[in-house]
Amino acid sequence: MSRTSSTAPPLAPAPASRASGAAPRAGRRSAPDWLWAALLTLAVGLVGSGTPQMWRDEIASWTAATRGTGDLIDMLGNVDAVSGAYYLVLHGWTSLFGDSLVSLRFPSALAMAGAAAFVVLTARRLFDRRTAVFAGLLFALIPVVSRYAQEARSYAFVVLAVAAATWLLLRALERPGVRRWLPYSVAVCAAGLFHIVSLLILLPHAVIVLLRARRARRWRLAAGYALAVVVALLPVVPLVLLGQRQVGRQISWLTTPHLRTIAEVWDSLFGSPLVAAGVLAAAALPLAWSRGRRPVMEIALVGALPIAGCWIVSQGSTAYFFDRYLAFTVPAWVVLAAAGLAALKPRVAGVAGLVLIIGLGATDQLQLRAKLSKEKGVVGASVAEVITKGYRPGDGFVPVRGHDSVYMVDYQVEYNLPDRVKLRDVFAAKSAVANDDLFPVACKQPAACLGDTRRIWVVTWSGTQDPYHKLPAAEAAALRAHYKVVQSTKVRGLQVTLVERAR
Repeated sequence: MSRTSSTAPPLAPAPASRASGAAPRAGRRSAPDWLWAALLTLAVGLVGSGTPQMWRDEIASWTAATRGTGDLIDMLGNVDAVSGAYYLVLHGWTSLFGDSLVSLRFPSALAMAGAAAFVVLTARRLFDRRTAVFAGLLFALIPVVSRYAQEARSYAFVVLAVAAATWLLLRALERPGVRRWLPYSVAVCAAGLFHIVSLLILLPHAVIVLLRARRARRWRLAAGYALAVVVALLPVVPLVLLGQRQVGRQISWLTTPHLRTIAEVWDSLFGSPLVAAGVLAAAALPLAWSRGRRPVMEIALVGALPIAGCWIVSQGSTAYFFDRYLAFTVPAWVVLAAAGLAALKPRVAGVAGLVLIIGLGATDQLQLRAKLSKEKGVVGASVAEVITKGYRPGDGFVPVRGHDSVYMVDYQVEYNLPDRVKLRDVFAAKSAVANDDLFPVACKQPAACLGDTRRIWVVTWSGTQDPYHKLPAAEAAALRAHYKVVQSTKVRGLQVTLVERAR
């Protein structure tokens, strides 16, 4: 396997430069801002992206994306349909560029770079160029952006889609028309396809539309927005229905959030408790402004309402409140914080505040790029190294599964094995691909499934003297009856045991 249109006037007072007819010149000035912000975010996202080992969710992305197109679609009918759009994108990407760590994460870095561009454009449209510059720098250099830019999951794509949708909404409200509403519909649709929870962005967007329509007494705006939303949701509805059937397997581990959960979510939302405190403190500054409160209120709604809405919805039978699922609100908080910093007097105070917030995240930025930063149970490379050293052709493989299948120990090992090492999954009666699932079908008669396999590598949890700890009882009994332990190696919470058939 290789690793390799309407002419209606604006609804709100425009900045002086636009009002004086300088819009084209301002547009030319702002282009380098969004461009350098995107390039900076891309560069920061790529630095060190090949170091951290993949954690289990990324492993799921890899095993799904590297299947054949038909096999992938068949799998989505049974599990992970809500991640289907991302898997299909990653499938096309890996078909062209391979499945190395950097390659698997590169699309997320590109998506986050695109999000940076829309963060700058939104800040420029609502505030001024100074705010846009601050927003671009802050977004590129906070830890949470690096994290999802270096993760082979859909979250960076969701951030991009929502950031684009917010800017496109503001643009459409200035001159509503089909040519401006349609791109907004596309962005909202993309957000929903990449992660259903992101559709909560429609709450603040609807409030913004209603407030502007009321202020301008142009209720056709609300009608145009409603039609744009309907168009956006049409392709998403089938995914929502399919996702509801699979929800028990996807997020049943989430529990109903308490009020304190809202206070606890910020540290993870920004990837650092210190950065979270700095961003929220800066975001609170514009609330005291005596002028320009409309844009402040609008972008604050974009950041706050989805979080509140997700908490309320999660009080029902299914919980959705989780920091990763709310990462799409980060661009709004960054713009709001940048507006507060940019308004500080003297101006050097704003620069100092920006440098301070970015500096507070430096340690977390370094930690994100550590080899084992993703998850404590990420040990696939170490286990694969032990197996590779002692491998012989024809060797079998028995990883811990059962209730612990979610840790994907088998795939962690498989990803890190060299091409020459081919292990037979002894107790898999049907492979995951043949099962149209993320997991294989376990053999019902383990003793019979052993066949004539001479040697088997058993990978299970350490902490006991039992080399078959937490294996299903029938599997452990079959191995004890027919094999003897040759060697055992402990690797960060796992033990790798080589057993050989007793003569």
